[in-house]
Amino acid sequence: MRRTALVVGLTITLVLGVVLSAMAGQLAVAPSEVIGSLLRAIGIQNEWAPDDPVTEAALLVVRFPRILMALAVGAALAVAGAVMQAIFGNPLAEPGVVGVSSGAALGAAIGIVFGLTALGGWSVAALAFLGGLVATLLVYFMSRANGRTEVVTLLLTGIAVNAFGGAGLALLLFLGDSASREQIIFWQLGSLNGSRWQEAIIVFVVAAIGSVVAVSIARRLDLLSLGERNARHLGLNVERLRIWSIVLVALLTGAAVAFCGIIAFVGLVVPHIIRMIIGPSHRGVIIGSAFGGGALMLFADLAARTLIPGADLPIGMLTSLIGGPFFFWLLFRARQRSGGWA
Repeated sequence: MRRTALVVGLTITLVLGVVLSAMAGQLAVAPSEVIGSLLRAIGIQNEWAPDDPVTEAALLVVRFPRILMALAVGAALAVAGAVMQAIFGNPLAEPGVVGVSSGAALGAAIGIVFGLTALGGWSVAALAFLGGLVATLLVYFMSRANGRTEVVTLLLTGIAVNAFGGAGLALLLFLGDSASREQIIFWQLGSLNGSRWQEAIIVFVVAAIGSVVAVSIARRLDLLSLGERNARHLGLNVERLRIWSIVLVALLTGAAVAFCGIIAFVGLVVPHIIRMIIGPSHRGVIIGSAFGGGALMLFADLAARTLIPGADLPIGMLTSLIGGPFFFWLLFRARQRSGGWA
């Protein structure tokens, strides 16, 4: 019953978010024109589509690609967070908190400053993936001891990785030219501004494939949650699962960060709320996180575009304003349970 209510609620929220995001902006668009434009874009002629070419261009060139990017980035980060929490066995694990986003941004910045184009248009995205993978592996090996992840070690490792990533970005700011500096500052703030169809489709495909892969390993993640020893007795290859899960997290995070910069706390807040609603089954948590992450990013981006008229706020700032207090609350609960405040 809870799962059905969650699916219905998230579906309604997503549809509402898409329509509101397409309507809002410096150029107001009627809901009927949004729906008509969407129908015409998929080949269905209708009487609601806008006749004004400016309105049509605003929707097709600016707003729809940005909406698709928000959905894809939110889903990618939330699914990455859900998988990270499963493999670390820790509800505080999240790509931004433990430095994976910083590592991915550093990899992307290296490609920008030094003009690395070996893979053409995919070069920056590939370097972001590589940076996220290195950061994830570092966090994994540094924070685990005796088969479990210590909260304090996880947070300290995340602080160290974030500090290193920040120092690397500062150095690249110093070395880069004006255009490179602007792009690096973009990575640090996070924004969906300027999203294009090609980029949005790439992130959407990565997010969709990554989500399907995450759902396919959900049962093994459930076994892992029973404890490493029990999981091994049930025939699970724990280390192989963890390594491939780390690659998946790096791919999802790298794709999101490569085009939109550092957007923190989505992977922390969304999976935790979904888990509180429907329980610990990873299949439901991952699917719910994909939809919930997309919805959160849609409304965060809508706020970024409309809170201050004529300005486009950094979306990473808004997600941090949401996620920061939530993170403190989770940490407080964890310390209370372990008697850390006594």
